Amino acid sequence: MNTMETTSDGAATGRRRYAIVGTGARAEMFVRAIAVDHAARCELVALADTNPARVKAHNEALVALGAPAAAEYHAADFRRMLDEQRVDVVLVATVDRYHDEYIVAALDAGRDVITEKPMTIDAERCRSILDAVARSGRRVAVTFNYRYNPVHEAVRRVLADGEIGEVGSVHFEWLLDVRHGADYFRRWHRNKDNSGGLLVHKATHHFDLVNWWLGAAPEQVYAQGRLFFYGDEAGRRHGYARDYERAHGAPEAADDPFALHMADSEGLTRLYLNAEAHDGYHRDRNVFAPGITIEDDMAVLVRYSTGATMSYHLTAYSPWEGYRVMFNGSKGRLELEVVENDHVAPRSGGLKWASLHGVEAAAEDGWARLRVCPFWRRPYEVDLGEQTREGHGGADERMVADLFSPGGEPDPLGRSATEIDGALSLLTGLAANRSLVTGGPVPVSDLIDLSAYSAG
Repeated sequence: MNTMETTSDGAATGRRRYAIVGTGARAEMFVRAIAVDHAARCELVALADTNPARVKAHNEALVALGAPAAAEYHAADFRRMLDEQRVDVVLVATVDRYHDEYIVAALDAGRDVITEKPMTIDAERCRSILDAVARSGRRVAVTFNYRYNPVHEAVRRVLADGEIGEVGSVHFEWLLDVRHGADYFRRWHRNKDNSGGLLVHKATHHFDLVNWWLGAAPEQVYAQGRLFFYGDEAGRRHGYARDYERAHGAPEAADDPFALHMADSEGLTRLYLNAEAHDGYHRDRNVFAPGITIEDDMAVLVRYSTGATMSYHLTAYSPWEGYRVMFNGSKGRLELEVVENDHVAPRSGGLKWASLHGVEAAAEDGWARLRVCPFWRRPYEVDLGEQTREGHGGADERMVADLFSPGGEPDPLGRSATEIDGALSLLTGLAANRSLVTGGPVPVSDLIDLSAYSAG
């Protein structure tokens, strides 16, 4: 992803030295990519976390794959790790609220950074990252894997080719099913102070796609949202409430379709259940228990720098998962429909993988359709080729290849994302969160003035 091909001390090298901070489930893809799949150009030299059991679990899985173990550090020793291991690039995959701490520290120490989305969770933290990039001269890449999905690339090409002319409006609906959607209400994400809520943690993916598709920046945002389905009050109102705090060891959770049974998954057991003694973190909270501070049903209206508008809706309690995006243009309409899975089987429990550094389990049957509806002509479908259900439609594998084994040619689709792209994706969600509080439209320039920064 256009990261520099030199070590932190300036010497040329064929293999860059990587460290990962934050070793939960999301780090799994990056650990394997660096240490195994792209080992010819990369070296995983260190893993850091506040929980040593999770670091150890990743190393054990690497050794089982025949790869060398990385040096193990507590996250409190982050700066010492950078120097001792001569780290070139830091990959940040911690809880969202701590992203900025490690990004800024790495930049100020002269390292490049790759960070999981969202880049951070509020405007103040975002400005601190942008300022650190400016003063350090180092680079930040944001892992917007949705840009690498072949379906989304096809949308970008159709729009860029002018098939529907100038885009006047976008209608975007995203549905999270009661397996995947519920999972955000079991984990640390349920606290907005940790995640920024789903308009930041989840929707930043979607807002980035629209920015990228349109080549536009958000200017004004209005939003409404509430906790409609999850939480204790809604659970009682809809008849789903069960009297337990977390699923493990709770008889009341045995027949609850919303419960996550971590003991049924080797990976979840090793990364979370067996790690609880170190930090007390419970990965399997009751989604209808008190204490949830994020919304599960959100509507957003956005105006962009091109004059286009978007109506967006995120629902986290759907019976099926997928999304619809409709573009209305001066020459016609473009319609994308994606069904990622058409139902949720009982007791699926949100399990997505069975073991560390393995292959993600197959999802239920789904499909995608991209349809162009020109003026004065019959509509036609764009050939999307053979679709895969693994790794976000094949996007993960393509993104990590770009990150860790980049080619020499410029990418005509501009898929790699910088800190400016990370900030632009955040602006819609952050302005939407402020609008939820104020009840009125929010100019994004009131949050961050990006004209003060440059992508170079």
